[in-house]
Amino acid sequence: MKNEILFKELLSLLERHLRLLSDKPEETYESTLAALWLLAAGEAISAEEAVTKELPELKKVEEDKLRKLVEKRIAGIPLAHITGRQQFMGVELMTDAKALIPRKETEILGKTAQEILENIVADGRDEIMALDLCCGAGNLAIALALHVPEVRFMASDLSREAVELTKENIRFHHLENRIVVLQGSVFEAFEGKGYDENVDVIICNPPYISDTKVSRMAKEIAEHEPELAFKGGTLGLSIITELIRKAPLFLKKDGWLTFEVGLGQGAFVKQLVEKTTLYEEVSTVADQQGNIRVITARK
Repeated sequence: MKNEILFKELLSLLERHLRLLSDKPEETYESTLAALWLLAAGEAISAEEAVTKELPELKKVEEDKLRKLVEKRIAGIPLAHITGRQQFMGVELMTDAKALIPRKETEILGKTAQEILENIVADGRDEIMALDLCCGAGNLAIALALHVPEVRFMASDLSREAVELTKENIRFHHLENRIVVLQGSVFEAFEGKGYDENVDVIICNPPYISDTKVSRMAKEIAEHEPELAFKGGTLGLSIITELIRKAPLFLKKDGWLTFEVGLGQGAFVKQLVEKTTLYEEVSTVADQQGNIRVITARK
C-alpha cells in the first residue's frame, strides 16, 4: 500500500513538471518512475527494462534517494544519464554524456543491417567484416555482434569520449574479441590499413542535423548530449556525402552500405546515392509513419 501511494504521488509530480521528448518514446512517466525507483533500490536499468520488473518496497533512505532522483529528472537531466543505462535492440547499454543516447529510431537501421548480415551469413561466407562508423556509444556494433555472432566488427568515432564509452560497453558485454574501436573521422581510422575492398557491410548513424538547427534543439538534448553527435554541416549532409563517396573504396563487390538519414532527407539522399553510379542497387526503409529513415546501397 505504501508503495502504491508513493508511486502515485511521484507519478503525479512527473506528469505536472516533466516534458517528455518524442525522440525517446520508451520513456513514459510510468517507465521513467520505474527506472528511478529501481535505481534508488540499487538496480541500474533502462526505462524499457524497468517496466518488466516488480518494484520493491523502499526503505526510508531509498525513498529519500528516489525523491532526489525525480528532482534531477524534472531538472532536465536525461533519464539515461541518471540511470547510466539505455536499451537498444533488446540490449542494455551503459550511457553517459560522452556520446549520443541511442534512440529507438536507430533500431530501424540496426534491424536493416541485421537482416543484411544474416543474409550474408546464410550465403556461407567466411570471415565476415562490418564497419560501424560514427559509432557513438557503440550501440549498433554491440547489438549486432550479439544478434549475429558470426560477424567481426570494427567501429570508429571522431570523439575520443565516444570511443571510451564504446570500449566500456564492449567490456560490459564481454565482446573484446569481436569488436575493435578506433578514433577517427568517418573512414580515417581505416585508411591504408588493409581494409580496401575488404568489408562486407558498412553501417553508419551519422550526424545529419544542419549546424544552424543544432542550437535550437530541446534544452535537455542541447545541454547534456555532445554537439558533435548532431552537427552535420550547413545542410546536414557533410558526413553523409563523404560516406556515400568513400564507402565503395572499402566495400567488397556486392558489399552493402546502410545508414540513417534525418526526417525529410530520404528522397534527396537516395538520389544523391543513385547519381554517383557507384552502386548497383539502392533502396530505402521507412518508419511506421512512412518517413524514409534508412538508405541501403549495394556496391
